[in-house]
Amino acid sequence: MPATGPRYPKEEMARRGKDLYEKVRAGVEPGNDGKIFAVDIESGEFEVDADYRAAADRLFARLPDPQVYCLRIGGGGVFRFGPRRVKGAP
Repeated sequence: MPATGPRYPKEEMARRGKDLYEKVRAGVEPGNDGKIFAVDIESGEFEVDADYRAAADRLFARLPDPQVYCLRIGGGGVFRFGPRRVKGAP
């Protein structure tokens, strides 16, 4: 039975995920600004969705033990930690 869970250090996952995104960027970005790009860093298969969990779940349903990396199309983090600045607040 294969082991589940991460098989790569986080730096390697990020490098591979970003490299794969750059290869498909031109076809993915139009109309998807702010959505989540989830990619299996081993197969290169990906999903795009407004919700990171929905995108990742589709990869998990389709692939055996995918190594999923997510990024936000157009920039910005997938997750936020701490308080957010409200526009117009001092």
